[in-house]
Amino acid sequence: MRDQAARASAMINKIVEAIVAALMLALVLGVLDRYYFHWQLPWPEVIARYLMIWAAMLAVSSGVSRREHIGLTAFLTVLPYGVRRFLLIAMDILTLALFLYVAWYGIAFAGSGAKRQAMIFGASLQPFYAAIPVAATLASVQVALALARDLGTHIDIPPVVDQTETI
Repeated sequence: MRDQAARASAMINKIVEAIVAALMLALVLGVLDRYYFHWQLPWPEVIARYLMIWAAMLAVSSGVSRREHIGLTAFLTVLPYGVRRFLLIAMDILTLALFLYVAWYGIAFAGSGAKRQAMIFGASLQPFYAAIPVAATLASVQVALALARDLGTHIDIPPVVDQTETI
C-alpha cells in the first residue's frame, strides 16, 4: 500500500508540476509582451494575476507531496519514536482536515465568482476563484497519499545524499 501511495503521489505531482510550469511560461510570455514586443495589450496584466494565483495554489500540493513545506522538527526529534510517529500522523490528519475544510468552503467561494466579472475582458471570475477548491482538493489527496506512504516516519528517513560528493 505504501508503494502504491508513493506512485500515485508522484504521478499526480508530475502532472501538477507540468501545469505549474505551463502557467509560469504563460506569465513569462506576458512579460515578453510588455517589454519585448511592446504590444501594450490591456489584458495580460490581469490574466497574469490570476495565473499567478493558480500557479501558487497548485504548487501547495507539490510541496505537500514532497514534504517540503516549512516545519518545526527540533522538538519532534528529541521525542521517543512512538510519540513522534503518533504526533506526525496526528499532524497529517489535522492538515488533511484543514485542506478538506478549505476545499468544502472553497466551492461556495468559487460559486460567488460566477456573479463577478473581470473589468478588462468581461469574463466570469469563477474559473479563477476555482483555484481555491481545486488546489485544496489536490492538497487533500496529496496529504492522504503522503500519510499512507510515510505513516509518521518521514522525519526518521534521512534525505538522499550523493555519496560521490566530497566535503
